[in-house]
Amino acid sequence: MNLETMQRRMLAAVMLPLTPDDTMRERNQAGERMADVAAEFVAPNDRLTAFERLEIYNRQYWFRLMGAFAEDFPALRRVLGSRRFDALAVAYLQEHPSRSFTLRNLGRELVGWLEKHPEYLGRRKRLALDVARVEWACVEAFDNGELAPLTAEEIGGLTGGSRLGLQPHLQLLELDFPADDVVLELHQRERKGASEGGARPEMEEMEPERLEVERQRTWLAVHRAENSLYYRRITREEYQTLKAIASGLGLGEALEAGFRRSRIALAERPSALQEWFAHWARLGWLSKLESQPENEERA
Repeated sequence: MNLETMQRRMLAAVMLPLTPDDTMRERNQAGERMADVAAEFVAPNDRLTAFERLEIYNRQYWFRLMGAFAEDFPALRRVLGSRRFDALAVAYLQEHPSRSFTLRNLGRELVGWLEKHPEYLGRRKRLALDVARVEWACVEAFDNGELAPLTAEEIGGLTGGSRLGLQPHLQLLELDFPADDVVLELHQRERKGASEGGARPEMEEMEPERLEVERQRTWLAVHRAENSLYYRRITREEYQTLKAIASGLGLGEALEAGFRRSRIALAERPSALQEWFAHWARLGWLSKLESQPENEERA
């Protein structure tokens, strides 16, 4: 066995999902006995067999990934309960294993994956999916870069043809439920449970939370200010305008797209625009249109 083959064999063994008892499986997906696989590249010692030595790496790989995944999606774990969440995590991570030096990107494909695999989301699928959207937006908003915001003078000089950029940390969401309230409440419970119990909440078994949440179309901006995360509810028109700006449309076209099918009376729109721009300027959401920096990744 050459070095590359040995590395690939060991990687496949380490990434093999654990049993429900958190032990290494006796056979891999190809039906090979893992004791025989381990013997190909792991030597036993006076205390552990080759299988047992390989099992240590297999378990630590999955414990680390599952712990990091639960840290990024603690509210989703509470909505689903620990058993359903763990099953979801294993299935997702088999299709989308970590391919970066950092675990920051572990959940990057989760929302799209869940849209294709709603069977993992339990009874309240749309709510759970919205919770996942908000929690991933939190990761992006906290880690993404920041550009110099437009000054008040620059904003005052904008015309209908002006093309603008948005802060890379600004995340815009269209939700079926007010999932920001759900995430805030469940994150608070998570912190309280950690402080009172002294154990890491993501390692504890938990039943699904009983939540009474009415369906309500919600438009949300998740952003960062002074190294803290904030949620801000916005109107459909404001959401559509910001999305149009982000797509590269000129300001005039973006405003036209924002007010498409709007119930806001024509006479009221100038005051709405004034309020939006006041908020955007205060929060520094607008920037010059330039190449966006790559996301800063956390190790």
